[in-house]
Amino acid sequence: MTWTQAINPLDNLFLSALVAAIPILFMFYALAIAKMKGYVAGLLTLAIAIGVAVFVYGMPAGLAIWSSVYGAIYGLFPIGWIVLTAVFLYQLTVKSGQFEIIKDSIAAITDDRRLQALLIAFGFGAFLEGAAGFGTPVAITAGMLVGLGFNPLYAAGLCLIANTAPVAFGGIGIPIITAGAVSGIDTMAISQMVGRQLPFLSVFVPFWLVFIMAGWKGAKEVMPAIIVSGVSFAVAQWFSANYLSPMLPDIISALVSIVCLVVFLRIWKPQNIWRFKDEPPATLEVKKHSFGAIAKAWSPFIVLTILIGDWGLKSVKALLDTVTIAIPFNAINNLIIADGSPVAVVYKFNYLSAAGTAILISAVITAFILKIRVGDFFKTFAETVKSLTLPLITIASVLAFAYVANWSGMTPTLGKAFTVTGAIFPLLAPILGWLGVFITGSDTSANALFGKMQAVAAADIGVDPVLTVAANASGGVAAKMISPQSIAVATAACNLVGKESDMFRFTVLHSLFFMSIVCVITYLQAYVFTWMIPVYETAKKAAAQISPEAAKAAEAALKSNGTMIMLATGVVILVIAIYAYKQAGGGKLDKNSAKISVH
Repeated sequence: MTWTQAINPLDNLFLSALVAAIPILFMFYALAIAKMKGYVAGLLTLAIAIGVAVFVYGMPAGLAIWSSVYGAIYGLFPIGWIVLTAVFLYQLTVKSGQFEIIKDSIAAITDDRRLQALLIAFGFGAFLEGAAGFGTPVAITAGMLVGLGFNPLYAAGLCLIANTAPVAFGGIGIPIITAGAVSGIDTMAISQMVGRQLPFLSVFVPFWLVFIMAGWKGAKEVMPAIIVSGVSFAVAQWFSANYLSPMLPDIISALVSIVCLVVFLRIWKPQNIWRFKDEPPATLEVKKHSFGAIAKAWSPFIVLTILIGDWGLKSVKALLDTVTIAIPFNAINNLIIADGSPVAVVYKFNYLSAAGTAILISAVITAFILKIRVGDFFKTFAETVKSLTLPLITIASVLAFAYVANWSGMTPTLGKAFTVTGAIFPLLAPILGWLGVFITGSDTSANALFGKMQAVAAADIGVDPVLTVAANASGGVAAKMISPQSIAVATAACNLVGKESDMFRFTVLHSLFFMSIVCVITYLQAYVFTWMIPVYETAKKAAAQISPEAAKAAEAALKSNGTMIMLATGVVILVIAIYAYKQAGGGKLDKNSAKISVH
């Protein structure tokens, strides 16, 4: 028996929206005021959402529960699978000792504090955000800067601010993938839109970092390096987000920025070496390593970049998707009527084409390169699973809540309510993302909470939904620096526990400034620079008009191309692996690995 989704169950849009907002308001209270653990807040929010769906929206209890089950499973795979494998790969490099070489290779390039901030806080921090995310970048980069002699407060604050540029694509693109899942908009289209918003901010962040540290005079002295760092990052971010995959922009743009700046510093040096007044003595011993050792240390992430790049190609995906297992949820499939049509609920277990599988393959190749024993490999994986158990429950519960809200009608209700703002909604859209990240500490969670709402509200006022959904992710990045979770990580890394309020005051104005920039960009793109919005619906309509015979031929050609690409990739990775394997060292894992705080 089917059930039709309710949009205005109380016959008063304001009251209906107020009730629909109860689960979201509770989550904000639970995290910001009650200081609950993320998984506790997530599970309680889910329970409240199911209650609202059943008792206010009239959704049958079975449909509400199965909606949450579907969302939770989707949260674990493919989203949680990406988180798990990304952190696992990172842990392998840490416990094998290779990550120390990576850190040394960055820290040994220059003695100038301004340039160290660009390399470590901005470039290396973005790389860590892309490779692992979830608290890792600030924890590691802030600790490195303090070890080099930075003032602890500045080290923590600079790393928080620098972490603005990569957040939307963090953790191998998890926020964008989540936004696509809950909004129903093509993930690549969201990636393209974010890639046409954030580069404007990314090119500005390096200058702002140095300006905070050394003022206008100090920034002007290293302006060539600032331009190289910011422009190279922004261009690579734009290109990878628009033409490759939402999983790669952070890693590619960070590596491009670091390499460009390192090469530039070989031919250009600032006239003065700038340091903080009365800065503490350095405690981090920076060692110099051979090219071979550095290449070996970086090789796991080079392999990761290649594989993720392949997995993002349509031809490779078409090849790998041939073994996808489709599992209809008969208890809910086609039983919910939304917008006049039944909602098809079929879970696609694409275990080969999932991005997490590419990361796992990278981890296996890493184990070969670093000569990690089989027992240590599986032990590290088990430790990673154990450390991420509660964070994975948080992710599953947030996605479960998102699907209950979407399919019960709560999210469309809130979206309709926001249409009262009319034409200025695009100006406000980034603020929702900013608010979500401030409370939850996660751009992923903010997109899960507000992604569908942004799409509904935009469609109702005649603005392309991809713009506001992307604005949710782009606006959220500005709040990462002031979220309680991020501040807690930064203060802990710099031995500033108890000075969280100082850190908040250090970053809050910068956060509001960056958010306002994204608001203006979004508004201009909605009404002035509309050509910047990707044409994704037209492409879908064109695909739908292709005859079945032509579609089959195109699919066969895609699979053939995918096979050739995979073979070529295998040869390239084999060469890299053999070269890195021949370098000295590796094999035994350190029992004390870096701990990652995941929210």
